[in-house]
Parts: sequence; structure tokens; C-alpha cells
Amino acid sequence: MTRLSGSGDDRVEGTGGDPLSLALEIADAVDGLAHLWAVASQEASLRLSPHQLRALRILQSEPGLNLTTLAEGMEIGLPTASRLCDRLAAAGLLERVLHPHKRREVQLNLTTRGRQVLDEVAAHRSRALAEVLTAMKPADREALSRGMRALLAAQDAAARHMGGHRF
Repeated sequence: MTRLSGSGDDRVEGTGGDPLSLALEIADAVDGLAHLWAVASQEASLRLSPHQLRALRILQSEPGLNLTTLAEGMEIGLPTASRLCDRLAAAGLLERVLHPHKRREVQLNLTTRGRQVLDEVAAHRSRALAEVLTAMKPADREALSRGMRALLAAQDAAARHMGGHRF
């Protein structure tokens, strides 16, 4: 595994059960997956930046957010979020709608085109990942699946222990 803080040539095979070594291996895998997904997402009909994709994904999971909540969720400033939404609205991917009960608040919602683009990106990403998984032995895929389920369960347990805040 490559240690991200090192020269990149300090490879270690296996973890020997050491959580830090395994964490570094996972970090490398996540970096590889992020690259795979970035490349796959650029194959969609509309190329979006990672920031734009993230904003759309947040709005997909929480329709009707206001600009302040979106900015906080993305951990960016309000002016940056506003410009981001301007670009997404100009591309026809999101719409601003007046809140039905709060006259001064604007809700952000995906348009049909925004949902289509997200679906297309997800399909490209899934195909790219499936291609990689196909190259693995079935027993290795099953082990990965078991490990991912265990990791997510441990993450959820830790989040509950930390008062509901996910890492």
C-alpha cells in the first residue's frame, strides 16, 4: 500500500490485522475509486465538475434545500454556493422555487434534466466499477462484499456512539 504522506514507494503487502495499515490500503483504494468515478462521470453527455455533481447529489437526496443549507452541507461559502447554483440553473439542472410558507426563502430542486444527468453519471460509474469487479475472483468479490458490509455497520455504530454524526 502507498502511504499518502510518504514517497509512494513504501509498499507493504497485507495488513497483518493492523488497523492503520488497513486504513492506508483503504485510502489508496478510495483514491483509485474516486479517479475511476471521475473518469466515468466525464463520459456522460454533460460534463460536470466534482463540486457540481456533489451539489446535485445533495439536492437529489434532500430536495427543497435552501442555499444556506446547501452551502453548509458542502462546506463552502454562501457566495460560492450561489455561483454554483447559478451555473447549474443556467444548464437547466436545478430550479429555484419560492418556499410555499416562507416568502423570503428559495428552495432548490433538481429539474428532470438534472435527475437524468445524475442517473447517467451513476450508470457510467456503475459500469466502470463492475468492469473492475469482474476482473476479481468470485471469492475475492465475496470477501470484499462482506468487508464492506462490516465497515458500513461499524461506521453506523460509531456514528450512533458519536451522537449521530457520520464521519
